[in-house]
Amino acid sequence: MKYLPIGIQTFRDIIKGGFYYVDKTHFIPKLTSKYYFLSRPRRFGKSLFLDTLKEAFSGNKELFKGLYLYDNWDWEKRYPIIKISFASGNIRTSDILLDLMTSQVNRISEKEKINLKEKRPSQMFLELIEKLYEKYNQKVVVLIDEYDKPILDAIENIEVAKENREILKDFYSVLKDADPYLKLGFLTGVSRFSKVSIFSGLNQLNDITIDPSFATVCGYTQYELESVFEDRLKDFDKSKVKEWYNGYSWLGESVYNPFDMLLLFDKKMFKPYWFETGTPTFLIKMFMKNRYYIPELENLEVGEEILSNLDVDNIFPENLLFQAGYLTIKDYKVVGSKNVFKLSYPNFEVRMSFNDAFLTYIVRNPPLKDKAEINLITAIQEKNIDKIKDAIYMFLASIPHDWYRNNDIASYEGFYASIVYALFNGAGLNVISEDNTNKGQIDLSIFNQDSVYIVEFKVVEDKEEHKALKQIKDKRYYEKYMGKYQEVYLIGIEFSKKDKNIVSFEWGKV
Repeated sequence: MKYLPIGIQTFRDIIKGGFYYVDKTHFIPKLTSKYYFLSRPRRFGKSLFLDTLKEAFSGNKELFKGLYLYDNWDWEKRYPIIKISFASGNIRTSDILLDLMTSQVNRISEKEKINLKEKRPSQMFLELIEKLYEKYNQKVVVLIDEYDKPILDAIENIEVAKENREILKDFYSVLKDADPYLKLGFLTGVSRFSKVSIFSGLNQLNDITIDPSFATVCGYTQYELESVFEDRLKDFDKSKVKEWYNGYSWLGESVYNPFDMLLLFDKKMFKPYWFETGTPTFLIKMFMKNRYYIPELENLEVGEEILSNLDVDNIFPENLLFQAGYLTIKDYKVVGSKNVFKLSYPNFEVRMSFNDAFLTYIVRNPPLKDKAEINLITAIQEKNIDKIKDAIYMFLASIPHDWYRNNDIASYEGFYASIVYALFNGAGLNVISEDNTNKGQIDLSIFNQDSVYIVEFKVVEDKEEHKALKQIKDKRYYEKYMGKYQEVYLIGIEFSKKDKNIVSFEWGKV
């Protein structure tokens, strides 16, 4: 049995060490332009692909035996390589960034026994490219990993993020001046910062982030998972594995996150492995500040400009959600002259964990949040409607009063709807927000085996108005599920602006 390459991003180590490897080398001959950019979420295999490029352009044919590239590459040509990575450490100041740039360029120059006269990192970079070209009489391959991390590390301190952006802009501008000496420039990162803000002048940069022909360059397809990891996958329910971890898509076949799959095979337990490697706290802060309606993430439509350009001067939650991997492309259409993308959670892991993180941020008490979710699961399983009310009431009562200071969020219906939606999702239950019927939209539908629960929310001043359940009945929302489920429950919930909790909870059954 082969070893699982958990945390290994070096192609040579994987091949020589007897680890599983999913062959992505067929993408390399497709790189026929000079400059490429690829954005993917964290821990998706970007660094490994970049390292694979390094070995291919270095002419290390023996490493590719048995892989696609072995018989489909000109191994006679070897190119000098400059590989720079911003992946490690927390680059929270401009001084740290400048030191890192300097040390990485110096490391390569010392290895190549090249003496650099320049002192500024960007000019040192240009000098290194020129002298490598002169030394080998061959064009240079430049590989930059996590090109945007110095900006993202400082994203909560906008002024530092802007400083780092300008330093990087100066550094990357070298590629334009070095064009005669370059064979390939390939940059990877999490975010797609606009060409104007980062790659000024590098107009020929080929962004393959949303390109069907490169859609599966990172991640495992269903076929790759079943063929390469056949001996590991046999111990699991394939449909459950797919529900939990598949679903990331960039206008092509959907893929699994490699980190998730390797940890699943190693631990043999379903957990949100990828999600736990980072927390979306900054995003959730933006949601609360801008009164973002969390259920909207279920079915979000955006234009291409939202997906293509991120800048610290104008940050959109939808952009960060997509680029960080919390949302993925579920559908695509052309409306007039505009490209429109439908975004949603990629899979069960992200849906459950993102909503869980939102609740933890709100209540600041993870054990209490867990208790509310467990009580909801039990209530749904037991078909105990009053227990549903108790679980929601308990959670709302536990929200610190600080949340309501200097804002009117308690009067915002979307705030309560977001919390209830997140509670059911965080509990791992099957829900649909804004469920369409021919009479209107159901605020929330919850499904469990032979039962469906139709929920309507209202925010009232300070006393019961009994409008929520009445709306369900008047608009006959339940007709959508009659005959499809044995039991259809109707639940109307009214929240009080004054009490900041449930003031009316009515239910019925049809």
